[in-house]
Amino acid sequence: MKALLKPLTPLFLLAGMGLASTAEASLVTRLGGLAVYDTDFNITWLANANANGQMTWATANAWAAGLNVGGYTGWRLPTALNANGSGPCGPGYNCTGSEMGHLYYTELGVTQDNAITSSTSPYLQLFTNVQDYIYWLDIEYAPSPTLSAWAFFTTNGQQGPIGKQSTLTAWAVRDGDVGGGGSVPEPGILGLVGIGALAWAGTRQKRRG
Repeated sequence: MKALLKPLTPLFLLAGMGLASTAEASLVTRLGGLAVYDTDFNITWLANANANGQMTWATANAWAAGLNVGGYTGWRLPTALNANGSGPCGPGYNCTGSEMGHLYYTELGVTQDNAITSSTSPYLQLFTNVQDYIYWLDIEYAPSPTLSAWAFFTTNGQQGPIGKQSTLTAWAVRDGDVGGGGSVPEPGILGLVGIGALAWAGTRQKRRG
């Protein structure tokens, strides 16, 4: 028994390391760096966080809806609603349930009253042109729907209303994954490789015995 366990120990460690590393990978590069998939919310971000400059709310919505990135359409502005459909959160801070709030606070680890580019998370490097400014969100502000829409302030983490005719930045997102092929292994892949290696090694040991 001891002879069997000894050579298998490194393989157990390898499998454990594989499972741990994939469990932590919640943002994954897609489309050769053109997009980033959020495994927590099952949404895909455009990697370019300021692809079309500053726009009014209506123009930003039209721009996102017209995107075709690597053959994938169906893009939109991030939603102000929480992931469970409640809300929107705010006006205020720490809206971690909204898509941009989750990215800002949870994925990039930024805290209230700090700019998004102050993030020390390696995930920030997956994106380009990230702006310390204000980003449009997808829905109108109910108390004044003809005049205002929701927005997220990446200067300080606030989510709140802004006049629709303001010219703000826009960051496109879409529901679901865009086909895999990222630089970080898919969740579970390394674990399956480790399990396969264990089975193979065990078979060899039995044959030797």
